[in-house]
Amino acid sequence: MTSSAPDPIGILLNKGVRIPAPASVEIGLEVDPARISAEGVVLHAGTKIFGRRTLILQGAKIGYEGPATLENCHVGPAVRLSGGFFRGAVFLAKAAMGSGAHVREGTILEEGASGAHTVGLKQTILFPFVTLGSLINFCDCLMSGGTSPEDHSEVGSSYIHFNYTPNQDKATPSLLGDVPSGVMLNQRPIFLGGQGGLVGPCRLAFGTIVAAGSVYRKDVPQPGRLVFDGGLKSGSIPFSPGLYRGIRRIVANNLAYLANLAALKQWYAHVRAQFVSPDFPQALLEGLLAAVDAAIDERLRQFGRFCAKLPESARRYRESARESASDALLQEKAELAAGWPEMKAIMRQQKEDAGPESLRDAFLEKIQEPLRSAGRDYLVTIRGLEHAAAAAGTRWLQAVVGRFSAAALAPLPLLSLRD
Repeated sequence: MTSSAPDPIGILLNKGVRIPAPASVEIGLEVDPARISAEGVVLHAGTKIFGRRTLILQGAKIGYEGPATLENCHVGPAVRLSGGFFRGAVFLAKAAMGSGAHVREGTILEEGASGAHTVGLKQTILFPFVTLGSLINFCDCLMSGGTSPEDHSEVGSSYIHFNYTPNQDKATPSLLGDVPSGVMLNQRPIFLGGQGGLVGPCRLAFGTIVAAGSVYRKDVPQPGRLVFDGGLKSGSIPFSPGLYRGIRRIVANNLAYLANLAALKQWYAHVRAQFVSPDFPQALLEGLLAAVDAAIDERLRQFGRFCAKLPESARRYRESARESASDALLQEKAELAAGWPEMKAIMRQQKEDAGPESLRDAFLEKIQEPLRSAGRDYLVTIRGLEHAAAAAGTRWLQAVVGRFSAAALAPLPLLSLRD
């Protein structure tokens, strides 16, 4: 006697999921129908869903503008994924992506974050309300800033984050805003003008405006600056692959990015966890925590690949510079290459550090009454915090960042980042 295979589409239809053209939809046998809500969910023609971790909550609309493939994504309430490919990403309430999207692992779109058509994301974290235009490649970034849908950080159309170097490394994450202040939803937005690019790894302060058409290569530590770049002058100079003529900025920006991811992990684990509800179930929280862990692992992997190249880089540097070779730079490269295994182990351990308990608990106490008053609505609660409460939360997360960075640099006395 043979048993017939389950019919996942029939199961979803029977539970009330709206599938206007069932014959054009494909649902993997591994998909758990219990993790797909029947309340207002629409799977349009051309939708394909795979992966046992896939979660789709109430009101989500998939594939309205074109075929859409989802694999192991966590999709929150009222999310719109209008067309494209989505794998290993997390979308919180009312996040949206237009047609032609290509969204891969390590990506988190928090509440109301969105992208228009033909946007590529991987290892990208967008805080609430951040908006991306069309025809954008924005991988390996964290972007915060803004206070509401009307006052949001934005990336103009035809923008690219350059995340791969001629030396064939991706130790290039860019931190736009930060986590300790950005999570409070009370900072000035960041604007990256269209037809431009950012060469990672970069750090931009809140309130930065990069003029349209600029390909920007520098950090902007001062808030509220308008910056622009007319591009490189024409010329032809020798290029020696694998030769790093300076590593301090690369190290500093990678550590800052990793430290901010560690702070975000603690924010999710201790603050977001307070908001578990039908609109933000435990499964969605678990998806967030898994995504930020994956982001940390990816940054450690890419930074490790960079460190592994340093002995060869030092050899090439000695050959090219000869008498003018900097002993300090050679010593820094040697120190980082030798110290990487210990540094990596420290960072893996340090990502679990919640910071000073007194600071954490003081902030958690301050949000209890606003949380109850707002009915566990995350955006209403956080945006409604009094200045003193938000400042307390920022102090806690800054302490997480500081402790992470200090611990990571302990094996590297030469590179303890004197500016």
